[in-house]
Parts: sequence; C-alpha cells; structure tokens
Amino acid sequence: MEQRTGTSGVATDDIEVPAACEDTGDWADLAAVPGIDTSWAHGGLAATRADELIGFHAGQLVTFDRQGHVEQVVETDLVEGHGLTLVGEGRDVWLWVCDPGFAFVCDGDGDEGLAALFGKGVRLVTSSPRVVKMRLDGQIVAELPRPPTDSRDPAGSPYAPTAVAVDEERIGGSGDIWVADGYGSGLVHRFDPLGRHMSALSGVEGAGRFDCPHALLLDRRRAAIPKLYVTDRGNRRVQVYDLEGRYVRSFGEGVLNSPSALARWGDLMVVAELFGRLALFDAADRFVGYMGAGPDADVDPDRGWPDRPGWPNDLSDDGRATPPAAGAGGFTSPHSLAVDADRNLYVSEWLLRGRYHEVTRRPAQQAEHRRAVQRGAERRPRT
Repeated sequence: MEQRTGTSGVATDDIEVPAACEDTGDWADLAAVPGIDTSWAHGGLAATRADELIGFHAGQLVTFDRQGHVEQVVETDLVEGHGLTLVGEGRDVWLWVCDPGFAFVCDGDGDEGLAALFGKGVRLVTSSPRVVKMRLDGQIVAELPRPPTDSRDPAGSPYAPTAVAVDEERIGGSGDIWVADGYGSGLVHRFDPLGRHMSALSGVEGAGRFDCPHALLLDRRRAAIPKLYVTDRGNRRVQVYDLEGRYVRSFGEGVLNSPSALARWGDLMVVAELFGRLALFDAADRFVGYMGAGPDADVDPDRGWPDRPGWPNDLSDDGRATPPAAGAGGFTSPHSLAVDADRNLYVSEWLLRGRYHEVTRRPAQQAEHRRAVQRGAERRPRT
C-alpha cells in the first residue's frame, strides 16, 4: 500500500488543526473484493465497535479489519449502499442502508450518453430505490415506505435516497429516522420508529431550498441540544436543525465547494468535499482549515464541476474511463467518512474500483503542534 505522510493543516485563532497526521492513501486491499474491477465505488462507510470498517461494493457489504484486509463479503438485494448507518439496540447492532436505485459499472461498451462526461465504458444499472434495516450478515429485517408525494416537489422527482440518520433510543433519542432524498426530490423526510412518515424538510424553512441534501448527521457533541446536520451540496453549505425540524443555522458558504459527508473527529466536524478535499470546523461550526486538497479542488463555482476530462477517473488514450493513479497528491473525490473508536478517520472516494484513506494522528507531533498553537495564542494581544 502506498503511504503519504504529512497531511497539511492550518491554525486559525486558538483553534488547532491536526497538522501532524499520517494518510495511508490505499489503506484497503480492494483487490480481494469480488467484482471490484468493474464497479464504481459510490457507497457509504460505517465503523463498528470492534474497529472494523464496513463499505459497499458491487452489491455487497464488505467488512475490513483494522489493517484494511477483507474479513467478510455479504451479498445483498441492493444495487447500491450509498448511505450506511450503524445503530445499536440493546446488545444488537443493525445497519440502515440507503439504495438510491442506481449504480455505475464500467464494462463493455458502456452507455453512449455517459461517455462525454465520464469516458467510454461506463454504464448505469438501475433498481427500485429503498431504505432498509439489515443485520450485518445482509439479512433485511425492515424497510421504510416510499415517502408520500410532496407539494414542494412540483416536478414529481423520482425517489432516490442518499442518507439516513437515526435518533437512537439507547442514548436517549426518540428513535425517529431521518432520510435524505438527495438525488430525488431534495427533501429530508422524518419517520417515527415504526416507519410512519411524519414530516419533511425542504430547506425553505431555513437558509433556502435544498439542492442535493446528500448526507445527514445527528450531532450530540452537546448532548442537551442534539442537532441534525444536512449537507446542502448544490448550495455549497450545511444546514442545521433541531430534532423537531426547526431551523437553527447554516454554515460553510464561501468555504465549501461540494459538501458530501460529515463525521465527528474529536472536537472537530469533518466535511468531505467531493471536489477533492476535507474541510474542518470546530464545535461552534467555525471554519478551521482544509486537509488534503488535491489537484481538482479548485473548482469554478459557475461550472460546478472539476474541469479535468473524465474526472474523477482518468482516461486512456482511446478515451476509456480508467481508475486514477494513486499517489498523485491529496484527495480526488472524497465521498464518505467514518471514525473508529481510536479516532482514526476513514475516507472513501468516488472512483472506479474505489479507494480508502486512513488518516491517523501522530501523538508526539500532535502534542508539539498543540504547544506551538498555545504559545502563539499567548503572544497574541487580546481585544
């Protein structure tokens, strides 16, 4: 596996950014995953209590051990596992999975209509969109109903869920289930623990109509006032609500280019930006800095897409989509995030075959960085 060290960060005011980090850029042994050579990784990530990592490839749940080796591969009835959320109920652990109803593969001649954007050889596989609850062995035990037609979606967009978040009862939550219809109506739906539809958020009650609410996170860093975070990707911001659906605030405008996933990393909130970097925010949602900005991260907001031909993949001499070479520096297309019990951060990328990064902090250098930040804060005049 190729290893890159020294992921950069910056410090703003008294806020510490993990500058002393080690990024293992090809952490997982994806060659051991059946069907990996023709699949386009578009799945979510979830870290178990046993420090295993669960991903989704080619219609399969794939579990990796701490070293990135494949431990288990389970066939599912799903085409895509776009959003993965682990939920504890007593001693049991369940996995909620969003299947938007489509997946890209790369084999044969591909779809001519996709060639101009992604290169030759890419085609689309479709199925029914679903949000299901399953065991870690892939057995589905429950499924949410399709949300009712909403007057705030006059175009009648097809249902294509991308993320699910659960207000877990084991930690004092209501058991409500929130689902982002990110690729469909652009609404965020609320279901009760029995799967009955309760309400929906459109963004209009907040900072403005959602444009691809791609990911959700229930944040309990302040346990007394948990919040629902929604990545409003097309509008390049994050909107925040309380768990009754009341708008609280938004952040990230002017800083984010494509917020696609969220994870708590200690006191920091990490936002995966599909266009090639991670953005870090403190506990008050103040911007701290970027990590791992790759060559495609400088995006023209009017175009809204990196201009490299074939992005996020490479193109062969005859224009065929091929997996991008590793080690080009930084991230290419961060899509999903997870943090394990040891606070190691995992990043999956939206690529042919896929790629996983493991970002770990180096304790000695991190401690020295903390002391340097503190020394700088002591020297700065207070206003």
